Amino acid sequence: MKASTYALALVGALALAGTAQAQEFQPKEKGLLMLNVRATAISPTADDAITTAAGAPSGLHVDVGDDYKPSIGLSYFLTDHVAVEVIATTSQHTIKAQGPATDVTVHKTWVLPPVVSLQYHFAPAAKVSPYVGAGVNYMLFHSGKDQNGFKVELDDGFGYALQAGVDVAVKGPWSANLDVKKVFFETDAKINGGALKSKVKLDPWVVSAGFGYKF
Repeated sequence: MKASTYALALVGALALAGTAQAQEFQPKEKGLLMLNVRATAISPTADDAITTAAGAPSGLHVDVGDDYKPSIGLSYFLTDHVAVEVIATTSQHTIKAQGPATDVTVHKTWVLPPVVSLQYHFAPAAKVSPYVGAGVNYMLFHSGKDQNGFKVELDDGFGYALQAGVDVAVKGPWSANLDVKKVFFETDAKINGGALKSKVKLDPWVVSAGFGYKF
């Protein structure tokens, strides 16, 4: 399932949650801690050319598969409207080299992509409270396994992220949450010691839904 389909399903789930009566719900406010536990789809958009060491076209391109994992986010409200959020998850992705007559798996890797965002919450005291954010992330590739006789190296590094989401109060400190992030990150990939290489723009969509609890 692609991230767009997943997002539509999550919007439907949140719409159902929003129909519940939010009696005596706790608003967002300065000094609040909010923990969100979410189901998350990570969908890279990589489709970059693979070249030889000399930069000549190989006729191949990179494909990076989607993954679906739980994630957590912790927000601290600096003011009623402004919060800092840290999210953490780890996901596994299959990397393929594809071409007109080629579709071969070259590597599988786990990625730890923490994101730190500064958020603005438009209606912190409302039942339906949307927000936007921007921040930085760090991509750490770990526990990689080469496939089908290929040897792949991926560079860790920093990227940045844009974010939009909404919290729907349910009751008391509980809320439902939908969150969408676009992460911008490029890595240098080397295959077989650099005989083949690619600048891979992973640029994943990170689409999440779940429930939050305010402390």
